[in-house]
Amino acid sequence: MEEIEPVMEVQQSLVEGNVEAITGHGWHVLLNDEAIHIPLPPNPRAEVLIREAGTPVEDTVCGTAVFLGHGTGGDDQDVPSHLLSLAERLFETRLAA
Repeated sequence: MEEIEPVMEVQQSLVEGNVEAITGHGWHVLLNDEAIHIPLPPNPRAEVLIREAGTPVEDTVCGTAVFLGHGTGGDDQDVPSHLLSLAERLFETRLAA
């Protein structure tokens, strides 16, 4: 986990291109919108986390995935604790800031 600046240029840099989002309950994940076509490597951990959090995805999740929480007025905020707890349980790893 790390804190990022909530500006598009930073997000594009992290996902290595144009940003697309998948939205879940109280969170969203930013991905490269052309990851499959570039191709970027598959990201099975992000895909499992998205699915286990209750959000169906049709395509393979590839490349860097940036998970963020929903803030007021469309702003980003910290990832919700329920999503962090789920990730820790799924991957048996304590996440550190």
